[in-house]
Amino acid sequence: MMGELLTVRGLRVTYGGVVAVDGLDLTVPEGKVVGLIGPNGAGKTSAIDALTGYHRPAGGTVTLDGRDITRVTAFKRPALGLARTFQSVELFDDLTVEENLMVAAETVTIGGVLRDLFLPAKAPDRDAIDWALGVCGLGDDARRLPTELSHGRRKLVGVARALARRPRLVLMDEPAAGLDTDETLELGRHLRALPSDGVSVLLVDHDMGLVLGICDDIYVLDFGKLIAHGTPAEIRANQAVIEAYLGTEESAHA
Repeated sequence: MMGELLTVRGLRVTYGGVVAVDGLDLTVPEGKVVGLIGPNGAGKTSAIDALTGYHRPAGGTVTLDGRDITRVTAFKRPALGLARTFQSVELFDDLTVEENLMVAAETVTIGGVLRDLFLPAKAPDRDAIDWALGVCGLGDDARRLPTELSHGRRKLVGVARALARRPRLVLMDEPAAGLDTDETLELGRHLRALPSDGVSVLLVDHDMGLVLGICDDIYVLDFGKLIAHGTPAEIRANQAVIEAYLGTEESAHA
């Protein structure tokens, strides 16, 4: 049986007096693609920020491969095998796609900076970079500038950048935003293939076709609370999910 790679228990995220996530329980098994969905304002990005250390949770625990990382800072989590993408694709437009990945693959420490002042710079992990380019189908674009690529290809560069250190788990925040149908299908093929390369995925996206099409398991948030959890087939038929996205008949006539 696959083990639990990420285990979240009672996660609570607040901003001042506003509760963004209220008591979330979530599990990402090793070798799986898990979805986290919900209407706008449901708390999805707040959850991702807390899981990756960008915002300290007000309560609950986050465990990665049996290790409690709840209080581990964001810049230390990649070394533990955790990576993320962001909604906006902020690439270095004056660097090639390959060079963008090389920057992402570097581990910046005080010791490393001092070493580089006096010794030749350590070569990046070419195997990991080449693997990330290949997994995302970007081999032919490696020496192109991001400005030469379509929006969909730039999104894939953002995914490849998160993979450049070969994480065990990648958390993706709206990777399909702004993509057309063909680009979304291409992205879905690449994400679905990641577990076979040893990378599990927690996917946050508004594209229900993408999430329902590639995820093994799906969690649904609404107003910060978990309202459903199940397989894609179970989520499709869940009345609470239907009401959260479409509204009840009563609210439609209000």
